[in-house]
Amino acid sequence: METDKLAIQRLLENNRNWSAARKQADPGFFDRLCGLQEPDYLWIGCADSRVPANEIVGLQPGELFVHRNVANVLAPGDANCLAVLQYAVDTLQVRHIIVCGHYGCGGVAAALENQAAGALGHWLDNIEHVYEAHRDEIDAVPDPEAQRRRLCELNVLAQAENVAQTTTVRGAWRRHQALWIHGWVYDLHDGLLKEACQPKTGTV
Repeated sequence: METDKLAIQRLLENNRNWSAARKQADPGFFDRLCGLQEPDYLWIGCADSRVPANEIVGLQPGELFVHRNVANVLAPGDANCLAVLQYAVDTLQVRHIIVCGHYGCGGVAAALENQAAGALGHWLDNIEHVYEAHRDEIDAVPDPEAQRRRLCELNVLAQAENVAQTTTVRGAWRRHQALWIHGWVYDLHDGLLKEACQPKTGTV
């Protein structure tokens, strides 16, 4: 196994190779990237390393504004995510907010089994609340994996609703700003996305 120093050096070398390949394929790529970013989409997704947001939807750098955390949560008191949301909606004027969870999410599994402690446990309280709201439905499912998959879907629905209830989104709709909220789930087994709910838009 390579040493920690060599591992980091490998990443820097990968970066140099990537930069050179980009310049060779598209000499104006970085000049364009330094201009104003004008993405149409905000992605609120899980921090899981197996879910690369840009790549799975086929978008280039500059085309997708991204916020990621454990289990794709928008907690009412999370200043970080709320600031990202405000900047995306008010400044970048994105037209679509995508809340994307994924099957096989470790955060969802830990919340379902009440396994986490400390800061992570406190964070996952947000998902445990979703579980408690749907306990009868989830507990009626005999297969543990199916329970986790269903909680993943329900968590996406809950977080999409949390997005819709923020002052930022409600203000945008009040101004008749074109803005849609989408709830998606990514399947690690086949790399496909599916809609967990119908797109939501509206006025307040």
